[in-house]
Amino acid sequence: MNILLHACCGPCSIYPAKKLQEDGYNFTIYFFNPNIHPYKELKHRLNTLREYCQLKKYKLIVDKSYPLEKCLQGMLNEPTVRCAYCYRVRLEAAALYAKENGFDAFSTTLLVSPYQKHDLIKAIAQQAALKYDIPFYYEDYRVGYQEGVDISLELEMYRQPYCGCIFSERDRYEKKPKQKVKE
Repeated sequence: MNILLHACCGPCSIYPAKKLQEDGYNFTIYFFNPNIHPYKELKHRLNTLREYCQLKKYKLIVDKSYPLEKCLQGMLNEPTVRCAYCYRVRLEAAALYAKENGFDAFSTTLLVSPYQKHDLIKAIAQQAALKYDIPFYYEDYRVGYQEGVDISLELEMYRQPYCGCIFSERDRYEKKPKQKVKE
């Protein structure tokens, strides 16, 4: 099976790529992440992924488009949780690319993080699979999260401190007022 593996960054690609390789699958890593802000952060993550792919001799496809305004508007207008739009735009792009370029299935490194909304990612990926008529290859990569972290630290890879969107960056720095305890 030839799988298109959507990747959000280098560190998150470590375990899923290793697992796919160990299981005997052919795969190509696909980078499309218009949610990442600022642009300098996007470039830093992409460069780290490029270096890792060169080291491991993994094939890498980079979608260089950066529809930031459309992505921000989509997250602001998302009726459920802003992450849903973020997942959808990336997974639909991966599904479409996989379908148009002869891949047998697509998957995503988003499934490695215990900090992401795993069930939502899976559901949105399955919807994209139906929409573009290409299978979604599901695997719960969270079992290898720590292994990926350890390898990324050994390789001194850039590890980002937030998911990538401007809202998560804000949440990381924002000081919330303390709630008074009611007596």
